[in-house]
Amino acid sequence: MSQDRRKDWDTYFMDIAFMVSTRSQCHRRHVGAVLVQGKKLLGTAYNGAPMGVPDCSEAGCMIVEDYELVTAAGKEEMVKKQRCIRTIHAEQNLLLFTDRIDREGSTVYVTDEPCWTCANMLANSGITEVVFHRAYPKDSLKVSVMMAQKGIQFRLLEDYQPPQETLMTIQN
Repeated sequence: MSQDRRKDWDTYFMDIAFMVSTRSQCHRRHVGAVLVQGKKLLGTAYNGAPMGVPDCSEAGCMIVEDYELVTAAGKEEMVKKQRCIRTIHAEQNLLLFTDRIDREGSTVYVTDEPCWTCANMLANSGITEVVFHRAYPKDSLKVSVMMAQKGIQFRLLEDYQPPQETLMTIQN
């Protein structure tokens, strides 16, 4: 590949996040995350069960249902949310396995928009930017509002095309 056709940095790091996501054994969603400071890759992580514990492919998902009061178009309604509690999210693993000093002023590239819990953790982690590709509509509005309140740049890579070998069917 010639110099003029080299990938831009967002594409390069998001490609890495998608490759990392292929390590996940989750049947519902493969998520990968990378920590970057400047142009230096500092860490990678994916969603899965704690080390040494059977994952969803071995023991099945542990689905719980939550209900959340949501206001849309001036109307309040209860929305049912399902989530697997067997797995640690990619963003959480990234924070567990990187140092605070490395996170200060850094960017997190993550395949999927962070959920509310991960967004809260990222907001207190020292990072200054989150870049993601796939939206997570269940928490999107409140996460984007909180990121703006914290002054964390929050970007969706809309025109990005993940490497074909990393794609899976997403189950919500």
